[in-house]
Amino acid sequence: MPPLPSSTASAVQIQQFYDKGLAHASYAVRCGRQVVIIDPARDPQPYYDFADEHEANIIAVIETHPHADFVSSHLEIAEETEADIYCSKLVGAKYPHKTFDDGDRITLGNVELHAINTPGHSPDSISILLMDELAQSRAVFTGDTLFVGDVGRPDLREEEAVGGHKREELAAQLYRSTRNKLMTLPGATRVYPAHGPGSLCGKTTSTDLDSTIAKELKTNYALQPMSQEDFIKVLLEDQPFVPKYFGHDVKLNKQGAPSFEDSIRAVPHPSSTAALEPSVLVIDTRPAAKFRAGHLPGAINLQDGGKFETWLGSVVGPTEKYYLLADSQIALDIVIRKTAKIGYEGNIQGAMLVPLQLPAIAPTVDVEAVRQHPEAFTIVDIRNHAEAKVPVFENAVVIPLPELRERAREIPTDKPILVHCAGGYRSAAGASIVQQALPGAEVLDLGEAITEFQKQVVH
Repeated sequence: MPPLPSSTASAVQIQQFYDKGLAHASYAVRCGRQVVIIDPARDPQPYYDFADEHEANIIAVIETHPHADFVSSHLEIAEETEADIYCSKLVGAKYPHKTFDDGDRITLGNVELHAINTPGHSPDSISILLMDELAQSRAVFTGDTLFVGDVGRPDLREEEAVGGHKREELAAQLYRSTRNKLMTLPGATRVYPAHGPGSLCGKTTSTDLDSTIAKELKTNYALQPMSQEDFIKVLLEDQPFVPKYFGHDVKLNKQGAPSFEDSIRAVPHPSSTAALEPSVLVIDTRPAAKFRAGHLPGAINLQDGGKFETWLGSVVGPTEKYYLLADSQIALDIVIRKTAKIGYEGNIQGAMLVPLQLPAIAPTVDVEAVRQHPEAFTIVDIRNHAEAKVPVFENAVVIPLPELRERAREIPTDKPILVHCAGGYRSAAGASIVQQALPGAEVLDLGEAITEFQKQVVH
């Protein structure tokens, strides 16, 4: 993080904590021996370590809104440190808290944190303005209202379980929040959002993890001069899919999640030879090559990687039980902790090492045969709808990965089924899902070979 300008640089420290897997940014704001945490991730330990390093106390935790894409540790931190939790009165939080809305402020040493109601991404969103001792704005923590190069999507609260708020209405609120609240701040005010590139809470987020109001006014498409009607239209175009777990996490964050480490310790660990319940889903997290060489029948191959937790929460429902498999204890511990980041650790029926005997073997795809006679295959494109607007193969069946378990039986089985995505990660999962749904069919994963065919499309 660049230092704050002028005299506050020596008095205030802003530390960003960034989780690439969920593209999530949280913050510690320190002044002297007092710390305020903003939008903490599920694991509270990094914030404790930061406070200990500076011999400081965490006095407050602020939630900019009930997050949809990760589980927050605000309640655990408050219970551990006796810090107060602050959030908007509009949240309807079920945990002990203090309301934090327009006009409210928190004193932190010789600076203040001011609440600004900025609804739009959610009806209860706030931003937090850092004011120095001269009452000058120095930084604004925008949650999911304003990103670098983008604004938060307004379509995550439409289900009745999370409020039943229409996307058009929230988009209109976001238009007013940006124009009347954030865009009026001084240009030098630094912008610290809750998400970065790859987050499903936006669609065109920049690779930069912080910015300034002046820069966003110049470069952010959503802040350019336009009518409210045009803003709503532009904002709602081509929004990414909504993972299955998003609504679940909103509700969980309104309640406050249990202890991170206690939840992980509660996950059952049966032996690799234990009999598995046949009706329970099996998630095999090994690399695709190992999975193809042998796996349990009906298992789904969600490889541990940069976006494992997102795809787990997109393929598996929030109340669905599942087994979690890995090929080493270290790998298993890593994926368990990732499941907890989205509140899925309690659904694990058993976390276990892969058995020695793995009877199911996936067939190998003949890439040359695909190149010469693509019409001999039923080709299934599991990229998102926006990606699939530029087809790689003519007449492909388009079923995005998050919809595949529900729609796999739509796929014709009169030819070998060839599954592809954009780079190979999703097609490993997709092929295993299709094979589970259509056990008598020949299902092939094109894998990374898709890049050869994409080059032909480009040229």
